[in-house]
Amino acid sequence: MKNIPVAYIMTRTPITISPDTNLLECAKTMVRKKVGSVPIVEKNKLRGFISQQDILWALVKKSKEDLSSIKAIDISPKKIATIKPEAQIREALGKMKKLKFERLPVIHEGKFVGIITIKDILNFHPEIYPELEEFAQIREESNKLKQLKKAKIQKSVREGICEECGNQNMLTRVNGMLICESCSSTM
Repeated sequence: MKNIPVAYIMTRTPITISPDTNLLECAKTMVRKKVGSVPIVEKNKLRGFISQQDILWALVKKSKEDLSSIKAIDISPKKIATIKPEAQIREALGKMKKLKFERLPVIHEGKFVGIITIKDILNFHPEIYPELEEFAQIREESNKLKQLKKAKIQKSVREGICEECGNQNMLTRVNGMLICESCSSTM
């Protein structure tokens, strides 16, 4: 894998959409073409990048709006990680691991020229599978940390009736029960 540039294995003609494409069309394109994300390209310039997760976020956050009225560029992240075609595959893989991305747009002299994905790298170099397994473990650990943070938030104090003594008070969750401070100190 040493000294092999990204340009050698990248996808040169990926599925793209224009900035004014609505989210419903984006979702249809992703399903039809069986891709998890699409670059937003206008006049050979990368304007954004939209994934299935971005569309799901829009569905939840903007549920009152019709998906056909929301443009892809409106929910695309503003900062997009990219890589140059002359960069080495190992550099691309390192960047993907660090950022927890599965694909990177390839930019040459300000123009969008392709995309490199984990699948491209794996197809070219199947022996790096252990490294990709490490990538998956990092993502899994990251998800576990997010779940722990959510659990801590759920453990936060709120007012209500203690499930132990029945008194109205500030409560915390202990062993799955909402109990007041005096009851939690006796447990």
